[in-house]
Amino acid sequence: MTAEASEDPASGQAGQTGQAARTAQAAAEDSAAKDSATEHSATEVSAATGPAGAQAPAGAAAPGGKPTVAELPGLLLRKSRRFPLITRDTARPQGGGRAAPGSAPATARQWPFLAVVGGVALGLLIVSLDGFRLGTALIGLSLLAGAALRWALPEVGMLAVRSRFTDLLTYGGLGAVILLLSLMVQPDPWIKLPFLQDVVHFTVR
Repeated sequence: MTAEASEDPASGQAGQTGQAARTAQAAAEDSAAKDSATEHSATEVSAATGPAGAQAPAGAAAPGGKPTVAELPGLLLRKSRRFPLITRDTARPQGGGRAAPGSAPATARQWPFLAVVGGVALGLLIVSLDGFRLGTALIGLSLLAGAALRWALPEVGMLAVRSRFTDLLTYGGLGAVILLLSLMVQPDPWIKLPFLQDVVHFTVR
């Protein structure tokens, strides 16, 4: 009994020592696994951001060659002189604001455009009623009036299509040509320009 009692404490102490060693080994393995995972994530972050923690450019592609979801806004909003991938809005032309305050009716806000369109529509109606010379003259005068409004007024609403210079050139040129042709129409032309008649005869014949 005395020998067995003397051996029991030694065996218990040895068992506790082995259990402590196994616990320490398991803790060491867990720590090594966590360190490996941390190193792997740090490697991925450094590969994505570049050296010294610098972020990748907005237009850079992912390792697979395709842009990631986080990079798409940078690609869509790139600062370049080329046209964007997606058109979000259209710039208002110079002088394209309303011609009257916002509290005014719609017809008052767009009166320059409505005046020109109304004159052209009336001219077409007169042409359809067999008044070719008067109708075409009214169309030309309406376009010339549109050019004058585009030049004189700072805001003309929908009458502004492009820049002021382009609109002046378009309205003025078309109006002058139509008015000139209406005055030269046969029979009994109101004005005679020999060089224009020669050009017309040369191109038609």
